[in-house]
Amino acid sequence: MSILDATELVVPPNIELSELTDLIATWLEAVPDAQRRAEQVAAVPVPDRIRVLGVLNEQQVAELFDHASPHASIDVLDELPSELRGRALAVAAPDVIAEIVRLSPDSQQHGLRASLPADRRAVVDGLLSWPEDSVGARMTPNVTSIVDTLTVREANRAARTQAADAETIAYVYVTNEAGLLEGVMSFRDLVLAPGSTSVRELMDTDLLSVDARTDQEAASRMLIANHLFALPVVDEGRLIGIITSDDVADIIDEEFTEDAERQGGSNPLDVPYLRASPFLLWRKRILWLLALFIAEAYTGTVLRHFEEELETTVTLAFFIPLLIGTGGNTGTQITSTLVRAMAVGDVRFRDMGKVLTKELTAGSFIALTMALAAIIRAWTLGVGVEVAITVTLTVAAIVIWSSLIGSVLPLLLRRIGLDPAVVSAPMISTIVDGTGLIIYFEIARLVITG
Repeated sequence: MSILDATELVVPPNIELSELTDLIATWLEAVPDAQRRAEQVAAVPVPDRIRVLGVLNEQQVAELFDHASPHASIDVLDELPSELRGRALAVAAPDVIAEIVRLSPDSQQHGLRASLPADRRAVVDGLLSWPEDSVGARMTPNVTSIVDTLTVREANRAARTQAADAETIAYVYVTNEAGLLEGVMSFRDLVLAPGSTSVRELMDTDLLSVDARTDQEAASRMLIANHLFALPVVDEGRLIGIITSDDVADIIDEEFTEDAERQGGSNPLDVPYLRASPFLLWRKRILWLLALFIAEAYTGTVLRHFEEELETTVTLAFFIPLLIGTGGNTGTQITSTLVRAMAVGDVRFRDMGKVLTKELTAGSFIALTMALAAIIRAWTLGVGVEVAITVTLTVAAIVIWSSLIGSVLPLLLRRIGLDPAVVSAPMISTIVDGTGLIIYFEIARLVITG
């Protein structure tokens, strides 16, 4: 492997072990990103993949799995002998293994679990027992904890023995003999305190914790809001793990991706886009499209109901795309902003009054501006005064109406326990299309005579 192609993993045939070791060392230096490393290891044939994993030391294999995406890790493990698969998984963090097993096809999950040592399999099974979107499913069970009956000298020895396997040593958690969480202290305070001091005297009992059944996004927001490195996870008061800032970064990224997909009018793919088959794309999109198709059908019903008005003043039809497009765009702008604000905890249901005041005021300014643009457009088309007034009033009314719909729907959906991201751009446009036409033709009835 030359320096020019060191960023690509290619194992030449019949390469000696010493040469392969040098090649891998050069490749590791040239490709620091674990995600890319995993993808390249997965891309080589199984015999070469086995040799590559044999050259990597435990730390390098652990970094490969702990920092790559679960899907890339699944590809690395695919078709490996059970013994080698077990050795590779044995050095990965339990929460990483659990995520790999959870996202693997059902036919492979048993084999992955069976390849684990019994003690590691028990830990992974414990993580898999929690609901998929709960913080218990994403927590790190390796946590530094000490009992409250110890002295600082004894606690130091206990903490040091756990530090090698712990996800973070920023905090040392204190439990009673039954494992119930009692307090917390920093590792620094534990090291610097006099050896004869009791842990009870040093620990801070005013600490935040989260139940394992809590939604992972809510737990992530709690950690971020309180500027913590880690948050203890409990089950009926018993300390069972922690969720760290690294876990939170992954959770927020996943939740943001899901929200973006829902706002686009599609169910979340749950896999990276390039791994999604055409059938999966069809399955994730078709239900939304059929629902929107049915909902959009009432637009035709509205047009049929006002058929007489359209025949009387044909020029009204010229402005239909413009009007419903303006309403949909207005509502989409608001829901996109509001859904994101709700996701980061800036807006809650109790803030609905403030949201309505803010958006309806802004909507009024927008309505006046768009009305001015509409009357100019109507004048350039020479459609007559009555139609111009109708279009102008309708644009203003639709903008206000869209502002109201876009402000209320996300908050109401969250209130009843639904994801506000489902108020997608297509859904808002569909709602506004039919109602906007009703507004248009009702104003036309009042303004246009004869």
